[in-house]
Amino acid sequence: MKKEALGYLHGFTQEEQGRLYRQARFMEHRIHEGLPFHRARRMLEVGCGVGAQTEILLRRYPELHVTGIDAAAPNLDQARRYLEGLPWAQGRFDLFLKNATRLDLEVEHYDSAFLCWILEHVAEPALILSEVRRLLRPGSWVVCTEVQNATFFLDPYAPSTLAYWTSFNDHQLTLGGDPFVGAKLGNLLQRIGYKDVTTEVRTIHLDNRAPVERAEFIAFWADLLLSGADGLRAAGKVTEETIEAMQHELEEVRHNPDAVFFYAFVQARARVP
Repeated sequence: MKKEALGYLHGFTQEEQGRLYRQARFMEHRIHEGLPFHRARRMLEVGCGVGAQTEILLRRYPELHVTGIDAAAPNLDQARRYLEGLPWAQGRFDLFLKNATRLDLEVEHYDSAFLCWILEHVAEPALILSEVRRLLRPGSWVVCTEVQNATFFLDPYAPSTLAYWTSFNDHQLTLGGDPFVGAKLGNLLQRIGYKDVTTEVRTIHLDNRAPVERAEFIAFWADLLLSGADGLRAAGKVTEETIEAMQHELEEVRHNPDAVFFYAFVQARARVP
């Protein structure tokens, strides 16, 4: 029986949509440098959300046309409004409300695919990657960027933040997602039959050598954590006291002259045989 994810951990509020744009810009240099898309002309973007990554792709590759799909109508409506407001994006994108496990699009039509922070939210990542392969031309590149939430480390020790993080990940698993899918990308892509599969662990390790960036990243991380607070409250996963204690800890760490922030995500690349 096919599994289904039960929801999106962060919700679909205007605040969350704004956070997704900030996140895309903040992480752009860590995600998009050196991608193999310079010869790409027709890209399939799975889980395009509010169009935050779509904008970056269209800006970085002026000859590219992106077909974005997403299963959330509120985000897709916002993506359309956002991209239609960019003069240089006109005529270079199509957006469709679709379930990525059943894509009724033209087979072998696309020459590239991009998935970013999407497989963590789905119940059947292998099925989605299989659908993507079916739609790509032979030799096409697919790039998947995903979380590996077991890598999070913070110093000074922040017990309420770690307790919240555990609840955050547990709730994502309960919803049918996988907060540890990044480490599994190599196996997934190989099992489906992609070739030239590589994975790169991209590490964010910030300490006294980069104090300004460290403070910025901890503030960004606090924003990300709090984006799940309403859902965690509603599910009875965290108490208000834990949330308040976490916010206090993160503020203390952000201003600590010897703080350390560590997190790693995984970016996988593969080609269609």
